[in-house]
Amino acid sequence: MKRFILTMAMTCAAVTGMQADGVEIRRNQVGYAPQQEKIIVVEGMNPDGKLRVTTPEGRTLKPKATRKAVSLWSGKTRYIIDLGKLTTAGRYHVTLGAEQCDITVADHPLRDVASSALRLFYLIRSGVPIDKGGAFNRPLGHPDTRVLVHNSAASPARPTGTVISSPFGWYDAGDYNKYVVNSAFSIGLMFVAYEQHRDYFEHLRTDIPESNNQTPDFLDEMMFNLRWFLTMQDPFDGGVYHKLTTPNFEGFIMPTECKQQRYVVQKSVTATLDFAAVMADAARLFEPYQQDYPGFSAQAAAMAERAYQWATANPTAFYRQEQLKDPAVTTGTYSDMNARDEFFWAATALYRLTGKLHYLNDARQYQPERFTTPTWGNVASLGAYEWLTFKQFNVKVADTQAEAVSALCEKMQAQLNSYCDEAVKDVATSCFNSPYGNKPRDFGWGCLAEFCCCQGMALLMADKMTGTDHYRTFALQNADYLLGRNATGYCYVTGFGDLSPMHPHHRPSAADNVEAPFPGMLVGGPNPGQQDKRDMHNATYPSNYPDESYIDDAESYASNEIAINWNASLVAFLCWLDAISYSSTSEAA
Repeated sequence: MKRFILTMAMTCAAVTGMQADGVEIRRNQVGYAPQQEKIIVVEGMNPDGKLRVTTPEGRTLKPKATRKAVSLWSGKTRYIIDLGKLTTAGRYHVTLGAEQCDITVADHPLRDVASSALRLFYLIRSGVPIDKGGAFNRPLGHPDTRVLVHNSAASPARPTGTVISSPFGWYDAGDYNKYVVNSAFSIGLMFVAYEQHRDYFEHLRTDIPESNNQTPDFLDEMMFNLRWFLTMQDPFDGGVYHKLTTPNFEGFIMPTECKQQRYVVQKSVTATLDFAAVMADAARLFEPYQQDYPGFSAQAAAMAERAYQWATANPTAFYRQEQLKDPAVTTGTYSDMNARDEFFWAATALYRLTGKLHYLNDARQYQPERFTTPTWGNVASLGAYEWLTFKQFNVKVADTQAEAVSALCEKMQAQLNSYCDEAVKDVATSCFNSPYGNKPRDFGWGCLAEFCCCQGMALLMADKMTGTDHYRTFALQNADYLLGRNATGYCYVTGFGDLSPMHPHHRPSAADNVEAPFPGMLVGGPNPGQQDKRDMHNATYPSNYPDESYIDDAESYASNEIAINWNASLVAFLCWLDAISYSSTSEAA
């Protein structure tokens, strides 16, 4: 596997990168479905009369550009070519001058990349040996059975220095710590896709240790992190510790080499509410799987309600890392000073679980005024998706609550539609024929997840709620952008495409002596902020243009790190798209 990925990256980089004649072809490097729109973008030459497409049967086509577009930032001229008539499955060869590449058409073109994105969560499990990872196997690291209560998290029943056991969970990002806020957000985002396509996820296999039980692999993977969640609530008062962390980030070493003491630190209202939301949803979704997880749903429901009670009693208990001393903590903060969105999501999830009026009233109080794509720091749209799912499944409510529920559902639907209509309005004049990537604000820290994948999810939800295919094409265009039809020519998911990141900011990928990085990881993406440029000793960004400000270097934490919330968006987005093709095939059968 190491040699295969490296060879593909080296060989195809030579034919997809900038050639001596200055010509580049940008396209989805993973594959298109037969009936999908198939756009490629040419830069550096008007392709008319020169572009050749050879079909699997050996015929030669000479497509022409449908339009051209000029980048507002770089001034580069791009030509947009529609290859939508290529509906027969197979591999098509494209040539233009010295530039050449292949285009794949297949019934389920995203199946492998989608399942690999989900399987990544197995590879980054903490506290267990990884023995089903092939070249990426490793011994147990961070057992977390002797974690100390930091003085910021101390309580009368658990004073400073109390030893607790807090194993399992996922490593958060390029580092080895575990953060409740980001973990809860990641599970909640993936739960959205799961609820829309349960049948698909029930049949999706990812070859994990639990694959032979009665529960879908997807839920088994979520449970591995939820088992850690069970240890992060103070059993004496219901508050939830913000994170489990070392005082400082470890170096680029393997987990078994890490020696710093690990702590649970300060309870926060945001972590506690995120915990309440995801545990409430987990209580519902795991109810059918009592055979594998007996008693979990009742336990999760009780813990969710207890957490919400603590949050309502401590609404200003925000995480303030600068106040942590003895030892000071310098790892990721995941802190924000506004909990309205967390209250909305948690109240919504608990209302779906319990039907209790006070949760409905709180959700109405904290409802957002507009739809925004979900991020760990703004989870309001996760609550919005819950209300839309509530409407979609026509959930029964008390007659006295029906009017308020209906109004909330309709408001969330109107906000989503408004967002999606605004998102797609510039596609016809865009450089890469996609909703994403047309404004400078589309690029920044984690942009490929928060703005590209999550925008694609919003479009898919709108598509499903309106009962049309209107927004689906636009969502697929975002997938095309992510997988190679973009200004850098990278397929931004490791292990896929002709040119994908080989050096992500990810400790085990850098330290495991395997040439290839873990497969299925989404990197952060172009980031004109370049917050890491002063820390990079051996690399410099190749460009300052917003959509080209990316470097495939392990030192670049601002553009090339990975994170569970980013991979969660990749899982939710690509699995949703793959589920559509799965449903179509099932119906045809």
